[in-house]
Amino acid sequence: MTALFFFGTLRHRPLLEIVLGQTGHLAITAARLPGFEVRAVGPGVFPALCPQAGAMAEGLLVQGLSDGDLHRLDYYEGGFGFALRPVVLAGGQAALCYFPQPAPEVFGPRWDFAGWQRTHAEMSCIAAREVLGYLGTKEAGEVAQMFPTIRARAWAQINARAVRHGAGTLDGRVDVRARRRSYAKFFALDDFELSHERFDGAMTPVLSRACFIGTDAAIVLPYDPERDCVALVEQMRVGPLARGDARRWQLEPIAGRIDAAETPEATARREAQEEAGIDLTDLHPVAQCYASPGSSSEFFYVFVGLADFAGQGGAIGGLDSEHEDIRTHVMPFADLMSLCEGQRAANAPLVMAAYWLAHHRHALLRSGDALVRDKATR
Repeated sequence: MTALFFFGTLRHRPLLEIVLGQTGHLAITAARLPGFEVRAVGPGVFPALCPQAGAMAEGLLVQGLSDGDLHRLDYYEGGFGFALRPVVLAGGQAALCYFPQPAPEVFGPRWDFAGWQRTHAEMSCIAAREVLGYLGTKEAGEVAQMFPTIRARAWAQINARAVRHGAGTLDGRVDVRARRRSYAKFFALDDFELSHERFDGAMTPVLSRACFIGTDAAIVLPYDPERDCVALVEQMRVGPLARGDARRWQLEPIAGRIDAAETPEATARREAQEEAGIDLTDLHPVAQCYASPGSSSEFFYVFVGLADFAGQGGAIGGLDSEHEDIRTHVMPFADLMSLCEGQRAANAPLVMAAYWLAHHRHALLRSGDALVRDKATR
């Protein structure tokens, strides 16, 4: 049996129980490690031990770990480059502890366990269930590459609780008999065996269904009321390619995945800068909707965002790290409506945002006139 010292997220008992599968056979007590401080690394929510004279890292001592427990822990931690090293705790207790390999070159501020529990613990538990679900079918390194998407899928489950739609619909019973993940990488595909309540109160027979498991996404149509223009982006899309569409490059609003613990508004602003170099001012909500609820969990937060297009148009943007090759088009509002009314816009959120803009445009134009007057008086 082995003893480990946990200083970071696995101090959260629900997460520890998910990773280990069970904890009833273990002795778990509070412990401290002298000579180290728990500091943030990466984007700031991941902890690591930083050597610090006179410091004391708080944590848990878990004793009685079996080889099976260690296998699950190594699978969860090992894909991120963490490896076990021996440590001596305050009071002389010997234990093992996970350290990043290699050690980070730069540590962030002191890691806030209580703050992490408030903002990330529930999402991390959901993500950990998916990670451990791949044990025996995927290598730890492959799961580590998927982890940002796994966390985004977990965040979507939390967002789903704050629904604004569905008033007047049946709040019926759904019995999920089986759910199997048939594919998982950047996206996932789940097969369901389920039965659901009918409108007459009876239950359906067991049905076989499949669902594309996506993430939540923020979509924004930038609009410059001073120039009465919109900005669209163009890029190659695999959906039209797979369908056999003659046009694989598509005109779209700006869009991107809502990352873990990120708001839709923050995503819209980030993606506008990454894809087109556009800084948005006011964001106007257009819709919160499923892309295709009969077959996909993907959920859209759609906005029109106000911006200044001075110097915009024709620029190539996107992140090299994501192999994005994106061209920006600035066009008059009238040209956008010509595309939509002529059924030459093939992107549903674009058409939705365009007709919202058509309905609210005069009010936004008045805001643009006010901006022009303000600039003239400076």
